[in-house]
Amino acid sequence: MGTRLESFVIDSSNILDVVRHNSMEPIMGMVLVVSLVVCAYMSWNIGANDVANAMGTSVGSRALTLKQAVVIAAIFEFAGAFFAGDAVTDTVRKGILSVDFETVTESFANDLMYAFIAAMMAAAVWLTVATRYGLPVSTTHSIIGGIVGVGLVLEVQHDISLIDWEVIRKVVMSWVASPLMGGLLAFFTFFIVRETILEADDPISRSRWLAPVLAIPTFFVLGLALQFKALKGFFSRAESEGWIESKYDWLPVKENGSWNPMDANAWFPINSLILAGIVAVIAASALGYVLRNYEFKGEKEGFHGVERIFVWLQVITAAYVAFAHGANDRSNAIGPMAAVYQVLSSGGELAATAEVPVWLVLLGSAGIAIGVMTWGWRVMDTIGNKITDITPTRGFAAEFGAATTILIFSMPFLAVPVSTTHTLVGAVVGVGLAGGAKAVDFRVFGKIFASWVASLPAAGFGSILIFVTVASDPIKLLVVIPIALAGVFYVIWSTKDDEVHVEDALAEVSGPEVGSPTYFELFHTHAEAVNETVGHMLVAVNAAADGKDPTGEIEATVAAELRADNIKNDLRKTIGSGQWSLLLRSEDFMEMLSKQDRIADYAQNVAEQLSFRPLYGNEEARNALKEMGESVAKTASLYEDSVAALRDLTLSGYTKAGREKLGELIDKVNLAEHDADLVEGRAASLVFSEGDDEALAAMHMYRVLQRMDDVANACETAANAFLPIVYNN
Repeated sequence: MGTRLESFVIDSSNILDVVRHNSMEPIMGMVLVVSLVVCAYMSWNIGANDVANAMGTSVGSRALTLKQAVVIAAIFEFAGAFFAGDAVTDTVRKGILSVDFETVTESFANDLMYAFIAAMMAAAVWLTVATRYGLPVSTTHSIIGGIVGVGLVLEVQHDISLIDWEVIRKVVMSWVASPLMGGLLAFFTFFIVRETILEADDPISRSRWLAPVLAIPTFFVLGLALQFKALKGFFSRAESEGWIESKYDWLPVKENGSWNPMDANAWFPINSLILAGIVAVIAASALGYVLRNYEFKGEKEGFHGVERIFVWLQVITAAYVAFAHGANDRSNAIGPMAAVYQVLSSGGELAATAEVPVWLVLLGSAGIAIGVMTWGWRVMDTIGNKITDITPTRGFAAEFGAATTILIFSMPFLAVPVSTTHTLVGAVVGVGLAGGAKAVDFRVFGKIFASWVASLPAAGFGSILIFVTVASDPIKLLVVIPIALAGVFYVIWSTKDDEVHVEDALAEVSGPEVGSPTYFELFHTHAEAVNETVGHMLVAVNAAADGKDPTGEIEATVAAELRADNIKNDLRKTIGSGQWSLLLRSEDFMEMLSKQDRIADYAQNVAEQLSFRPLYGNEEARNALKEMGESVAKTASLYEDSVAALRDLTLSGYTKAGREKLGELIDKVNLAEHDADLVEGRAASLVFSEGDDEALAAMHMYRVLQRMDDVANACETAANAFLPIVYNN
């Protein structure tokens, strides 16, 4: 830490040296300040857009509140960027521009400096637009697009070949390859979780000992990814300081590697494998100990308890992704800025690599953290809530699939510049498809994919426009960049009414809370209110049949129906707001909700019928009415059981056992409704056979019977609406 502080002092004085000794002191000093503002703006966008890579699934699964996710992401993003990032960065980002550094002229270096400023600004503006609409795009691909744009202009100006189109081809290929692989790995990971845990007779007991076992490969992959991606800078520094003999004892060689981990040129060095294995075993053992001793205080049994167990895994993986992202992607902002600073501080010289000053690392790290806290919620909401419904088991599968894919594609033997964003979105779609094609909102995914394709040309054309306008003139730069920034800030300010600011993000942000119910759990809550309405109706019917005053229970029935209506309306608003993504079409869910609510409406109507006049006086008919009430109540109770089974089915990822249980309960509801029909027929026969001298009373009794039959029929209709979920998904 002392070295870092010392470097900070030295580097800070270097800034002053740039301004003091450059031949154009005042102007170039202002250019440096403006470029730093652009760098900070780019860093802010990285935090705002890419935070969803780490926290989107955790928020969507309700493992973390949005407030918690923002705080955790900010801490780990900053820690990764500041402590684990590479101290040396490629001057030309990702090798996009092939520069002969032996023959670089001062004029070319000067043009390249302005080109990088233009690329950063264009990429940042594009990221702001994407984040504003909640679209998860790749910050890496955005800066690549900006560099390609200015690279085309530089090729014309200097009559040279700069752009490495092979790298661009790999970037385009990754748009398809990484989401597809991430989706497949996530799909099969969730398939394993579903078959081994969720299909078990006692899923909670199974998950207590099997979850840590499943965590071992997860922690192993995360351990390798942490070493190979996030800690590259650390191992490089360790080699230069003499702490280790060679960084390739821990990192894969860049080319001509061996699959034998014992070889000096191994793709997977034995040291890294051992360390990842030790970390995996220790972490899994600690997790196993916690889960064995974890008390489900007030927790629901069954699948809800399983999901609470997987919350532990998801939070751990989310923190890892945030740390790794901060370490790896900070260079998207400070890489080009390091080149700008190198040219300014050296008087026009440009080298293949540039030392990253500590103050610049601090600037980029702080920008990322602030971006997380201000606008990070936007993209987080898209990944976590709008593509598909996410539970902790699904979120765990998605994050494992994404981490594994990124590790594989990042290895030198492939060296494909994959996007964490693209990969995670593909993984989320993959676990969504485990619930059937209807589980994924492909309209949202279509918008996201379109934004991916647009990243390169949008940032590219923007950088060309800025670079050509500036024309490597510091005066024009000092005019154009502030105007562009002012325009961006004006747009943000003009739409501030629906924004969430820093203090709001850290206080109270709308969104599902930890452990808050899924929409199918709320659907079951509504079913409970409906069944309560039927229960009050039954008591009212029995009271009236016994010759007692049913007024109190009639009022209780009306009140229960009103509670059911309130739950229904809240659920409609939640779905209509797009806060959650549905595992089926929203129109179908709304129809299911309406059919369920109709049960309560009919029950209320039965109670209201009782208030019109006393029931028909025949004792046998009254007893038959009571029997009818019991049959209807049984039908309603079985219907509520079927809704509970539907809730568990959705939590379990549509297990075979869950489908069979739901199908059996639907059959029972149908049989109960049939029994109610038989009772109604017998009761109606009694009414009309004894009703010659009391026609009005007989008709009233029959009307009550009809309405009670409507309740049973509504239960059957509502239950049958679940059949497509049982057989078609």
